[in-house]
Amino acid sequence: MTVAAQDTPVTLEFVAQTESSREVEIRARVAGFLDKRLYNEGELVKAGQVLFQMDPKPFEAALQSAQGQLAQQQARLEMARADLVRVRPLVKLGALSKKSLDDAIGNERQAQAAVLSAEGAVRTAQINLGYTTIASPLTGVSGSARQQDGSYVTPGEAGLLTHVSQVDPIYVNFSLSENEMLKYRSEIAAGQLRFPPNNAFEVEVVLADGSLVPDRGRLSFADFSFSEETGTFLIRAELANSKGLLRPGQFVRAHLKGATRPKAVLVPQRAVLQGPRSHYVWVIDNDGKPEQRVVAMGDWHGDDWFVSQGLRLGERIVVDGAIRVAPGVPLKIVDARPATEGADERQRPVAAEAWPGQQERLKVTPSDKGSAP
Repeated sequence: MTVAAQDTPVTLEFVAQTESSREVEIRARVAGFLDKRLYNEGELVKAGQVLFQMDPKPFEAALQSAQGQLAQQQARLEMARADLVRVRPLVKLGALSKKSLDDAIGNERQAQAAVLSAEGAVRTAQINLGYTTIASPLTGVSGSARQQDGSYVTPGEAGLLTHVSQVDPIYVNFSLSENEMLKYRSEIAAGQLRFPPNNAFEVEVVLADGSLVPDRGRLSFADFSFSEETGTFLIRAELANSKGLLRPGQFVRAHLKGATRPKAVLVPQRAVLQGPRSHYVWVIDNDGKPEQRVVAMGDWHGDDWFVSQGLRLGERIVVDGAIRVAPGVPLKIVDARPATEGADERQRPVAAEAWPGQQERLKVTPSDKGSAP
C-alpha cells in the first residue's frame, strides 16, 4: 500500500458501570401495622403507584377526634363573638365596666387561637392518614420488600420498606486515569488528536455480549479531583434507556465518538512485524528492493494501526507476505488483478513478485485498509 495521511475519526473506549439516575428509599412515615404490599418486586412501577398500604383505622379515628375538637372550638368562638357583640354597646352606655369589654375581647381572641390550633390538629391527622398509603415518587424499577405484610413499622431506619431506582435516563460511569489524561493532553497539544467542541462526545454503550444499545447519550459530569484510592477521576454519561436494556450496576463498555486524529497514517496490523527491540515494516525503495524500517506505533483502529513515526507520505510498504521478504532482494511489483476502470491508483491491489532466485510470490495492497485480493 502507499502511505497516505488523512483525518481519521477515532473512538475512545472505557470499561464502565451503569448507575440509576435517581434512587429513593421508600420508608414508613408513621408508626403502624403494614396491611399489604401492592406491587410485584423487581418490576417497573409508575410515579404515584401505590406500593404499600398500612392499617388506616387508628389514623381515621385520630382524624375524627381532631375534627370533633375543631367543632368544639368553633362553637366556643361563636359564643365568644356573641358575648363581645352584647358587651360592647353596654360598655358604651356605662352599664358595664371597661374591664368587661377587655375580658370579652380576650375571650374572643383565645377562641380564635384555639380554632387555629384545632385546624392544625385536623391537618396533621389528615397528613398522617395519607401516610398510610405509600406510593412511589418516581417511575423506576422496584426493589425487594424489606417488610412483610402484618409487620409493625416505625419511621426512621427501621421503617425502610424498599427502593425504587429510575433507569430512564440512566447514568454510565467510567474513570480516566492520570496517565490517560496526560497522554490525551500531550497528543492534543502536539496536534495528533482533536476532541469535539465543548467535549460534546456521542456516547455508545456496548453490552457484555457485544450488542449495541440503540440509545445514545452525552457526557454530563466530570469530577473535579482525582480519587486518592484509585488515582482516577469519575466521568459520567447520561443516556436514554427507552427499552430497559440497562439495569443499575451493570458492567458495559462506553464508546466515545467525536474525536479525530488529523493527518493520521494508518497501516494494516498484518503489515507490522515485531523485531527484537521494536516494530518494523518493509518499505519498497525506488529500485523495488525492500528495506526494513523501524516505526513507532500508536493505538489500534479496527484492523489497522496508527503509525506516529518512521514512514513518509508516498512510500510503499509490503502488507501481505511481509514475513517472507528478505532485505535487499529486489521485488517486481505487478498487478494481482485488473484494476477497476477509473479507480484511484492507491486503491489498486498489486503483487510483489521476487526476481529469479526468490520463488515466493508476495502480495502488497496499497489500499487504505490494506485489504488483499
